[in-house]
Amino acid sequence: WIYWDAGYGKFSDPLQGWTLNAKPLPALDTYVRHTVGARYMYSLLGPEGLKLMTPTVPFAEMFSPAIALIASYFGQNGVLYGTIAMMCFMHVGIAVTMRNTVLLSLVACTAWAFFLPASVGADLGLTQISPTSKSPEKKHSTRRHKFSGGVICLFVLGSLWFETLSSHCNQSMKHIWSTLLHNRWNVFIGAEEYVTWEIAPGRLADGSIVDIWSKTDDVSWEMPGTGAPCTSTARAGRWRSYPYLAELKGEDGEVLWNYLCEQWDEENGVNPDNPDKKLLRFNFFMLQADVKPNMGFSATRKRLIHSHDCLSRSNFDINANSEAAQLPFKVDAKLTKDEL
Repeated sequence: WIYWDAGYGKFSDPLQGWTLNAKPLPALDTYVRHTVGARYMYSLLGPEGLKLMTPTVPFAEMFSPAIALIASYFGQNGVLYGTIAMMCFMHVGIAVTMRNTVLLSLVACTAWAFFLPASVGADLGLTQISPTSKSPEKKHSTRRHKFSGGVICLFVLGSLWFETLSSHCNQSMKHIWSTLLHNRWNVFIGAEEYVTWEIAPGRLADGSIVDIWSKTDDVSWEMPGTGAPCTSTARAGRWRSYPYLAELKGEDGEVLWNYLCEQWDEENGVNPDNPDKKLLRFNFFMLQADVKPNMGFSATRKRLIHSHDCLSRSNFDINANSEAAQLPFKVDAKLTKDEL
């Protein structure tokens, strides 16, 4: 189900990002620019190579699991090994060319290892097949296989019901089955049209300006990383979802943004004897650039997400363009006072 969901989503993409007719760029051309490994791959294959490789991904994801199951059932080990090798090679490629995908790729490769037949050691010349004799263990093994098969069938049927036939109420996360069956893998359906990253210039009590998001003394408006700007460039893990909570208002919003103030003060040892590093206020910006051919990006666009005064009890009654929200930063000359 996971691979079918991912592959069919790409195949049915209304923008045709995973076809030879993708416009303006094939999906792989937009994704394979995130790491040093991606740049080497881009230099080896070039735009035309990535264009030809792109349409193969949806079909590999949709049909490889079915081919592996059929080959395993009929004992076609050659076909089985080839399918497993191809899919593991794909996941290794994802890990090398995209940020924050190493763990996911390793887990996926581990899952494919379950398709390996019992004779894999002998097939690879690592062990020898020893003669087996009939014993009660064989009956127990058959029962375990039938039980495992039944559990898998129930899970597959439950996933199909949940995603295609269940009502909106049944999909609520309050139900235990929703947590188990909500398993969509259609994140990379379309080509990546733009990339985003965040910065948060803040003023300290001593008058200095720092980036509290990347925790650096310098505020840089340039695209970070090796052409792969994203939230995880500065903060990885769960921090990647932080900017998506920016719409919170009132008490929830105060808690969300005050946390950055408290975190900065705690990590920099702010106390009555050391008040100079105390964070007074900050602006949280989202920056965006369009993906262009030949590993290029458009000019950066800036958007002010939130202005926060760490000393104020309420930041949601203050207009973002008011004097209290202004930060007189010495930054990019193209940035106007109103943007700050």
